[in-house]
Amino acid sequence: MVTVELTRFRVAPERAEELIAARPAMLRDFQADRAGFLDAELIRLPAGEWLDIVYWRSPEDFAASRAKGGNLPGIAAFFALIDEVVSTEEGIAVPERSG
Repeated sequence: MVTVELTRFRVAPERAEELIAARPAMLRDFQADRAGFLDAELIRLPAGEWLDIVYWRSPEDFAASRAKGGNLPGIAAFFALIDEVVSTEEGIAVPERSG
């Protein structure tokens, strides 16, 4: 089953566009360097908060990614724009069934 990383964080409103501009480089670095990275979605929430939803092949892939931190320039640049991490959670995606 797919592991889902949920990270809620705050960014100063004046840096929101910079965060959005930094996202593609971060995703390229994830694709190049993070085994098991499947996809990601960035959600803008009210009051300067954001939710990053990242999909991993396994809990082990997610753990290995966390251990690497901001090891590449695109990842480090994105992380540097985050003022505060509000929460982080890990879960398992439940397959949808039709019919």
